Amino acid sequence: MRIETPPHVNPEQVVDFDFYHPCEAGGDPFLAWKTLQDGPEMVWTPHNGGHWIATRGEQIKELLTDWNQFSSSCAFIPPSPDRPRGLPLEYDPPEHTPLKRMLAPAFLPKAIRHWSEEARNLAVELIEGFRDRGKCEFIEEFAQQLPIIIFLRILDLPEEDRKPLLDSVNTNLRPASEEARAKSRAFMNDYIDRLIKDRRENPREEILSAALMTEIDGKLLDDDMARGLTSGLLGGGLDTVASSMGWMAMFLAQNPGHRRQLIDDPLLIPNAVQEMLRRFSIPNIARVVREDMEYHGASLKAGEQVLMSGCLHAMDPEIFADPMTVDFTRKNAPRHMSYSTGIHRCIGAQLANQELGIFLEEWLARIPDFGLDPEDPPEMVTGIAHGINRLPLIW
Repeated sequence: MRIETPPHVNPEQVVDFDFYHPCEAGGDPFLAWKTLQDGPEMVWTPHNGGHWIATRGEQIKELLTDWNQFSSSCAFIPPSPDRPRGLPLEYDPPEHTPLKRMLAPAFLPKAIRHWSEEARNLAVELIEGFRDRGKCEFIEEFAQQLPIIIFLRILDLPEEDRKPLLDSVNTNLRPASEEARAKSRAFMNDYIDRLIKDRRENPREEILSAALMTEIDGKLLDDDMARGLTSGLLGGGLDTVASSMGWMAMFLAQNPGHRRQLIDDPLLIPNAVQEMLRRFSIPNIARVVREDMEYHGASLKAGEQVLMSGCLHAMDPEIFADPMTVDFTRKNAPRHMSYSTGIHRCIGAQLANQELGIFLEEWLARIPDFGLDPEDPPEMVTGIAHGINRLPLIW
């Protein structure tokens, strides 16, 4: 939905930028976002109901951490009345703290070690399944298998739910149309309600059951909060690592020198994971302005949304030297925003880092030389998160 520019917006700050469609189909969304840094620190777009975009890294970090001025109560654009409020993602202090704390036991070091071992075994099994073929479609055959199967095991969900859940999450994050988003949302809401009912009646040894049985201030989560918790778990667990893995694989397919670096010195892999997470930072998340204010030359009104893209923080030369270059030996770099920051930093970041490192270790040990299929180019997509729909690789 496109709206008229409100009178308090300076015309020089208006940009014709739809973050669901920032470039031509098949174009590089990161480069499209980068063009916003040629203009003001704050810009306003009439697309998707109208919203602000912070274009500089310093502002993005400030917006993500200053919950006194910028609320997390609606983290997605455009707002959707039929979507449950994500928990703990869309809660501010003081409510946020106990909500996030109840999830912490699932991500203690012992649990991370267990799921990392499972991920390594699965990575080897998947790679060996197609290595002799000399090609694969990386997204379907690996990126949407490894982290997502592990996530389903963490929640004790049947593996056959993988495909319908993936389709729904992908449509919600990167919809082809509002009709498709509405249909997908209806499917997910029904799935969530059935899952909550099952875990309340038949709790299991997993994170969702434990959270649903946890009392906060003497009360269990009500239905709306239970929906928000389940929605947040599914949204994060079914896309983030898979999307990041796709961007990493595409970069390495195009850059044999970087592949050789990691093969010759595997100790670089943890740093390489962080550097590629930085350069290909996928999330586009919003905050809500609490009260009227002047902010970096923009007149913000209470209730307006401000969009922050992790990639704009990553591509800001004031934050990172030579930001467009991927440097596996980059030293003393600030923390990237791929996992957000502050109180809303992703609770599953450590497991995600482990899975991405395992991917690089096990893939490069078995398929050291690979490239893009010249007859079947990648299909890049974007929206609430930058992603890749298809990535055919050959070796």
